[in-house]
Amino acid sequence: MKPTRDPRVTLDDLVEVLLDKGAVLHLDLIISVADIPLIGVNLRAAVAGMETMLEHGMMRQWDEHTRAWVEGSSARRDLDLRDGERHVAQMHGGHLLEEGVYTAWRPGTVFLTDQRLVVLRRDPREVLWEADLSAVRAVRPETERSAGGAPRTRVRLEVEGGGTALLSAADPAALCELLDRGRPGVLGEEVRPGAAQQVLAEGHLWYQEPRRDGPLWRGGTGRLTPGGLVWKSPLDARPALALPADDLLGVGQVAGRSPSGEGTVLELRTHSLGVVALAATDPAHWLASLRELTERRATGQAASPAPALPSASGATPATTTAH
Repeated sequence: MKPTRDPRVTLDDLVEVLLDKGAVLHLDLIISVADIPLIGVNLRAAVAGMETMLEHGMMRQWDEHTRAWVEGSSARRDLDLRDGERHVAQMHGGHLLEEGVYTAWRPGTVFLTDQRLVVLRRDPREVLWEADLSAVRAVRPETERSAGGAPRTRVRLEVEGGGTALLSAADPAALCELLDRGRPGVLGEEVRPGAAQQVLAEGHLWYQEPRRDGPLWRGGTGRLTPGGLVWKSPLDARPALALPADDLLGVGQVAGRSPSGEGTVLELRTHSLGVVALAATDPAHWLASLRELTERRATGQAASPAPALPSASGATPATTTAH
């Protein structure tokens, strides 16, 4: 690559490119005096915006530790923990208030400790809903359509005494999983034994997000279970893509440019969003898993994990179609 110089480029343009694309520096510097090498400098550095760093798998451990620390500090500050009570997780969410014919979502923060599940509103401060984990009898995800038609997954809880509650959560799948860890066996028949917890495919996945100024490839983590596909960027508070299994119609693989560098794009056909474009470094594995899920859902059979394929290179034709 030869250096170029464009007088029209401003400092703002340079910073934007640096944050969006990043730069990798490999520097070997030797300082000599009178032809005698005295000081050596060996520098390997990467400079980019945090989103770019995380998309390429760098500084993820720091990001996870920082987020966990911030969430723990916030929980200690916002929630009056009991003696010996330990914070487990928190996320944006809400509680559906149902009083007779009146129903309304009340937004807040969902706190999960090793003793309680609490939905708390900060301002004005109010505990919107609370239950001891020992009183939770069943947990099951429920899918509904938002006002815009997009699928939304809620968490339905059955508590001691016959009462029920419907909660929203930034990551409902994670909340269900954490509740099942705290109260083994509470997940409903839709997800147990092992159905929705069974992971068919999971890993780094790019999602071509539709935007007003044109589609944009974004990196994140995809998780495919018999319950559906969830994709979330590490910088988003909630999954940008949550597709129940009954929303998936079929999947195909076509030739195309994508950040994965594989030269192929996965096209997932859905009821709610039309065609969803995905890209992966191991597209053959994702294609096989998605294909098996859609085919078995069509025939009413339970899905099983697809065998992991070592690489997509040469394993899958550049253009295939599955239904």
